[in-house]
Amino acid sequence: MAAFQTLDDLADGQRVLVRLDLNSPVEDGAVQDNRRFERHAKTVRELADRGFETVLMAHQGRPGRDTFVSLEQHADILSGHIGGDVDFVADTFGEDALAAIDDLDGGDVLLLENTRMCDEELPEEDPEVKAETEFVQTLAPEFDAYVNDAYSAAHRSHASLVGFPLVLPAYAGRVMETEYEANTAIAQKEFDGQVTMAVGGTKATDVIDVMDHLGDTVDDFLLGGIAGELFLRADGAPVGFDLDPDLDLYDSQWEDNHELIEQILEENREKITLATDMAYADEDGDRTEMDVADIDEKTVSFMDVGTDTAEHYADVVRDSEAVFVKGALGVFEEERFSVGTVSVLEAIAETDCFSVVGGGDTSRAIEMYGMSEDDFGHVSIAGGAYIRALTGASLIGVEVLQRE
Repeated sequence: MAAFQTLDDLADGQRVLVRLDLNSPVEDGAVQDNRRFERHAKTVRELADRGFETVLMAHQGRPGRDTFVSLEQHADILSGHIGGDVDFVADTFGEDALAAIDDLDGGDVLLLENTRMCDEELPEEDPEVKAETEFVQTLAPEFDAYVNDAYSAAHRSHASLVGFPLVLPAYAGRVMETEYEANTAIAQKEFDGQVTMAVGGTKATDVIDVMDHLGDTVDDFLLGGIAGELFLRADGAPVGFDLDPDLDLYDSQWEDNHELIEQILEENREKITLATDMAYADEDGDRTEMDVADIDEKTVSFMDVGTDTAEHYADVVRDSEAVFVKGALGVFEEERFSVGTVSVLEAIAETDCFSVVGGGDTSRAIEMYGMSEDDFGHVSIAGGAYIRALTGASLIGVEVLQRE
C-alpha cells in the first residue's frame, strides 16, 4: 500500500539516524511514560538486535512551554521498554554529539538532545530548505541511512522530519509503516458490510472535513462531543452554544461553520446519527440525563451523550464490518461522563470488525477503562496526522519518504 522503503529493505550493519516521536506529558518536571515509548521500542529494538549503530532524534514540547525539557529522562524510559541501554548526549549536532556518534559500536543506541532546541528545526519550510540547514548538513554525513518512525509528527515540515530524507537513503520504521497503512485504509479499502464512524471531539472543522472526505465510504456517522452538539443545533435543538461568555467552546465555531454544518446535515441526513439524549452534572455533581426532545432551553453544560444514545451507537457498531473512531463522545476522563465513549469502544472490542481508533486522546480511554488494545484492529498514537489522513490531506513527512 505504501510506496516507501521499510526496515525490510534496509541492509544490516549500517549506522542509522532514526526520528521518533516521544513527545509526552510532563508533570512537575517529570516525563510521563506513555504508549509512544512502547510502540517506538519495537523499531529501536529491531535495529539494535540487527546490529545497527542506532542514533535517535525526538522532540519534546515547544520553546516557552513547561513541557519543553531535555530528553535525558526519555532515554531512561525508552531503555526500560527495549530491555537495553539507551545512552544520551545533551547535544544535537555539535562536537559532543558527533563524538558520541563516533564512539558507537554495532547494537548501541544513542538518543540526541531535543531537536527543538535547534533554531533550524521548527519553522515550517519546504523540505529543500530544511535539507540545506546546518543541522542536517552536519549530521547527515555521519550516517548511512535515515529512518522516520514519527508518523504522529508527519504533518510537520521540520528539519528532522523532512530534511534528512533528501540527503540520505530514507526508510519507514515500524510505527510509520503500521500507522500509515491503518490510517489510510478507510479511504483505500473496500468493505462488503456497513462502515461506521464515531466522530466527536471539540473541533467542528475536523468533523466537517472528515465527513466531507469520507461521505462516500462511511454509511453511518455517530456524532458526539462538542461537534455533535453543534450538529444538533443545526438540526433545530436549543443546544450547541456557550453558557459562559468567557468560555468559547461553541459560539465562534458555530459562527464560522454553521452554513456548512447545515448543508452537510441536509445532504447526508440518512448517514448522520445524532444524540437523542444528553448527560450533565446536577447540583450534587451526579450524572443526570435528559432527552434532546425535552430541552426547551440550554441551562446546563452537556458532558456526554445519554445512555440511550450510547446503547444505540453500540448496537450500530456491533452490526458493522468496519468501525473508525475520531474523537471522544464525551468527557471520558471523568468516569461519570465516559458512557458514550466507552460504550462504543467496548462494542468494537467485542465485535470481529476492522477497526481503527485515534484522534486526540481518545485511545487513552482503552487503557483507562480496562480494555485491551489486542481487541482493536489498530490504536493510533497520532493526533493531527490521524485527522489529516482521514480527511485525505497529504503528510509531508510521508511524501518525502515516497520520493524516488
